[in-house]
Amino acid sequence: VCFVELKKASKRVSCAKRFKIQKKVREHNRKLRKVAKKKGISRKPKKDIGVPNSAPFKEEVLREAEQRKQELETLKEQNKIVKQQERAAKRKKEKEAESAGDGPATKKAKKVIEESDVIVEVLDARDPLGCRCPQLEETVLKHEGKKKLLFILNKIDLVPKDNVEKWLQYLEAECPTFLFKASMQIQDRTVQQRKQRGITAVLDHSRAASCFGRDCLLQTLTDLANKKDAETMLKVGVVGFPNVGKSSIINSLKEVRVCHVGVQRGMTRCKQEVHITKRLKMIDSPGIVAASSNPGDVMALRSLQVEEKEESPLEAVRTLLKQCNQQHIMLQYNVPDYRNSLEFLTTFAKKRGFLQKGGVPNTELAAMTFLSDWTGPKLSYHSRAPEHQGLPSYLTDAIVTELRSGLDMDVVRKGNENVKKGVRFPNLASSISFNARGPTAGVLNVSELPKETITITAPTEADEKMDGTVNTEEVLPMRGYESFSNDALHFCHQRQ
Repeated sequence: VCFVELKKASKRVSCAKRFKIQKKVREHNRKLRKVAKKKGISRKPKKDIGVPNSAPFKEEVLREAEQRKQELETLKEQNKIVKQQERAAKRKKEKEAESAGDGPATKKAKKVIEESDVIVEVLDARDPLGCRCPQLEETVLKHEGKKKLLFILNKIDLVPKDNVEKWLQYLEAECPTFLFKASMQIQDRTVQQRKQRGITAVLDHSRAASCFGRDCLLQTLTDLANKKDAETMLKVGVVGFPNVGKSSIINSLKEVRVCHVGVQRGMTRCKQEVHITKRLKMIDSPGIVAASSNPGDVMALRSLQVEEKEESPLEAVRTLLKQCNQQHIMLQYNVPDYRNSLEFLTTFAKKRGFLQKGGVPNTELAAMTFLSDWTGPKLSYHSRAPEHQGLPSYLTDAIVTELRSGLDMDVVRKGNENVKKGVRFPNLASSISFNARGPTAGVLNVSELPKETITITAPTEADEKMDGTVNTEEVLPMRGYESFSNDALHFCHQRQ
């Protein structure tokens, strides 16, 4: 067998081609120089020669330059502390204004109630009773029939079907309730983008993209809007605790991502009005503030203390694990038997690859991930619906009848049945059993919250990167000793 070795192609080019390339390069560089000359741009930046060795008093110049550098660093640190104090004073002033009743946060929940004709309280189907705020419901019902209260049982695709039916039966005895499953893949920012996507793209009928309960809820609200005067719109206020899906419901009704949503709690910071139809307007509001008197597991799910660094995520996970079935947790997260929350988080961190330097498990990151699962749209857990033993103190049979008036309850029940037929519910064996504590006490007035203690801490490196504002005219560019040439020459002329 004869093997022939193939030669590689030569990279040599003809002289005519090489000379042509060189000519084109010269012409291009000439054009660049001509344009730069017209704009007054120098060809090369002047090089800083630094302090020459022959310069007199060189050591003294360098010593003064180093001293100046230290003074600038001290000035920068002082400016950081001053700005931090100013921010703290500004926060304190805003808190005092809110406590006096002048700030917008004081009335954020009550103002939405006053402006709305219909109040929709959004409940997480995994813990509906824990999402109810008695203070909010009592405030709405004090208007004596002028405002309607509706319940939306959201995230029903994360709860077993039997559990959803029991909760629906329990809630319907007090207030009209709608089953809902919001769409999680709405990316269009405008109606035009939505129409264009419907023409060019393939429709996504996956579990996350589908929305259930929209038609029934929208039809009911439209019927209520048609009963009002022709010149007025029906205002619907969407309220509830953080991360129950208020903004996702509005996006699903509008079919456009008009409200910012995310896994992190407290994404909605201000009130936002969204026009659904010509006669219907919905008001998105920030989450209700949970009172500090609630139990620890309730605060871990319904408050923003962990996100605002007011509570340790490790402590929040410890209180949550106490209310869960340990075997269900082991099966859901595929971890072995654990004795306490720290051991669980250590195993969970190793399994997810949350490791720090040296292979140490990052239990804090594991705790934040665990809490995100519990407040996010993925983890399936359920709480048992209690036996109905009567109405709350602020509800009577007459009020219940008044809340149902004006609504076609047959349409509502038929819509809920259609939702139950369309949603794919998880199995009871794959869901975590959770012990609910009951309704969550909420604070509708910020003045009822305890005073905030503001502390001033030394600036960190991250703060200096974000807020370092020293006068640039006073800061010398530090490139070795070359940056001190101007000071050196000036010092030399003075000495001479």
